[in-house]
Amino acid sequence: MANESDQKYAVDVKKRIEVIQAEMKARDIDLYLGSRIRTMSFIVDAFVPWRSYLVIPTEGLPTVFTFVIDATRLLSETWMDEDHVRGYFGAGGAEQIDAIQYFIDEELGIKNGRIGYETGMSTYTAEGYLTHYEYVRFAEALPDFEFINSHDIVDGASLIKDEGTMNRFREAGRIVDEGQKAARAAVEGGGWKGMTETELAGIAALAMRRAGSVSEWNFAGLNEISSGWRTGLGACTPPTTKEFAAGEALMFDLHGMFKLALGDHSHNYLLAPATERQRWHADNFVACVQFVADSYKVGATPGGLITALGDFAEDRGCSDFILPGVEHGIGLFGDEWRVGASMDVPIPYWTDPDHEYQENEMVILAMQYAAQEDDIGFRYENPIIIKKDGCELTSKYPLAIEEIG
Repeated sequence: MANESDQKYAVDVKKRIEVIQAEMKARDIDLYLGSRIRTMSFIVDAFVPWRSYLVIPTEGLPTVFTFVIDATRLLSETWMDEDHVRGYFGAGGAEQIDAIQYFIDEELGIKNGRIGYETGMSTYTAEGYLTHYEYVRFAEALPDFEFINSHDIVDGASLIKDEGTMNRFREAGRIVDEGQKAARAAVEGGGWKGMTETELAGIAALAMRRAGSVSEWNFAGLNEISSGWRTGLGACTPPTTKEFAAGEALMFDLHGMFKLALGDHSHNYLLAPATERQRWHADNFVACVQFVADSYKVGATPGGLITALGDFAEDRGCSDFILPGVEHGIGLFGDEWRVGASMDVPIPYWTDPDHEYQENEMVILAMQYAAQEDDIGFRYENPIIIKKDGCELTSKYPLAIEEIG
């Protein structure tokens, strides 16, 4: 494996592969066919944007098959050598399924057995599960193999973060904070006048790029900015050309990426003049976020957090406005929504409400507050590291909702 020049951010890919292969053997899986973005990120340790596949045998190194225009770049950026990076293109025998079938049959010499593959459903588009067409083609090309849905092997191996990965997230949090500082500076002192959501998104993106981000990464519209009535919708993807206006709420949900670790932080403001009702909503939201942040720790569960938050919001008279969720899972690029390593949960492919958090597990502390009848809402997102008696916030931007003139 190649050595990281900066050991602070080093990850042990060899160990990751060994953990996956040990679980494959335990399940009698002869080959693992990865297709999700999160799997590529976890093993290749590089951005893999084109449709790609990862073949992992029970012994030896994985081989990645990617669109031919990207193969040389992966060789230059990853630990993988020419024997383990293959380019495919649209020609007889060289398109992806034929190339992988030949590799398994002739190079690995495996004629039959059990193939673990990745299928399921997700809340966002670019997951990378094997499509129905791909599944049918692979089954036809490899008729003597049994295909077993096994994506939870990688999910389990990636659940607990090592120190290098956590350091990457800490740096991604610092970068996103630089974006928030630039956004705050842009709107203060009347700077918001005549500014649009998309313009603010660009200002923040430039600041984060200058601070070291390589991508705004989000699949839902890069940076997510909303203002006024749009903040009350509970979503803000993507930003629009709507101009900011006095008396409105602003919501800046910024995204950065550092070595595939995702920075993600939402901050909210009120543009003067703020009404007493708006201030009441804002104070409720800040209190609810702080309550949940103080409740994360080893042994806590998503279901327990939601129940406790519901009781807390009920006492404040704002339970109708808090959306019923407190986090979504996070990992290296592509790992956008999953808490718990198992796909066999009460609602498959969603958060397991009884999942008990472990030390060095990561999720996003994510909460929304939507009072559509008052044209106001707020969002808070921040990747956190679960600790024994609490959690570490990777974004250090202060939790508050200021009024800006």
